[in-house]
Amino acid sequence: MLSQSSRSKLPTVRSSPLILAALVLAASLPPQTAHAAMPAFPGKAGKLGVSACPETPLTAGGIPRTREYLGAVVKCLDKSWSAYFARTRARFERPSVRYAEEGTVCGVALADVDAFYCHPSRTLVFPLTGRWIDGRTDLYPFKVAAHEYAHHLQTLTGVRRAYEARHRAEPAARTELRRRFELQADCLAGVFMGSVRGSLARTGDDWQALDEAIRATGDTGERRSHGGGASRVRWFGRGLATTSPAACDTWSAPAAKVS
Repeated sequence: MLSQSSRSKLPTVRSSPLILAALVLAASLPPQTAHAAMPAFPGKAGKLGVSACPETPLTAGGIPRTREYLGAVVKCLDKSWSAYFARTRARFERPSVRYAEEGTVCGVALADVDAFYCHPSRTLVFPLTGRWIDGRTDLYPFKVAAHEYAHHLQTLTGVRRAYEARHRAEPAARTELRRRFELQADCLAGVFMGSVRGSLARTGDDWQALDEAIRATGDTGERRSHGGGASRVRWFGRGLATTSPAACDTWSAPAAKVS
């Protein structure tokens, strides 16, 4: 999810023609065509490399091991995505990680969120308690960590910067733009989980349970910030099946696919 801060750091990128072209086009194209220019995950970079990321226990002997679990997932994310960035000739920077139990971090009340990415400080913020993590035995915490990490990738590649420029310029489209941004993060989370799927000791039922957990987090009522349950499952599944970051082009997708 997005943090509430309105300021973001500009990413530092080495000479990557494909990524720089995407940023230039996003800034220069008219609104009706700029969506397609925003993704900065070039097809030429290929799929995310297959790797191993076995889960560690969330509890051991009745004692929560939340930090260890999430720390192991983030370490895997760092390794996988740094290799991908090397292929795109873009500079990779690991996010900081902060664990917290209560209060407010980066202007966000921990009681109101599962986890989030604080983009001004480029920090993954993981509450150590809450419905997203307490007593869970499914893959949902793993997916949440991968989703928030995807927001870090969007910052590094310039996708966030292009999104925020469009958000300021097109007030009427802000809600849809936000959904495109969040659904891309769902897809990128799927890409990573697909790349390590072989190392996760999970059954088909476990993956079905994850789909249902994702579906349950879909937008309801007038809150339309992340996409409906079906859209969130669809984009996560697309990333999971393809393991290709380039497949996560929510920006050029029809409006009906990001509802």
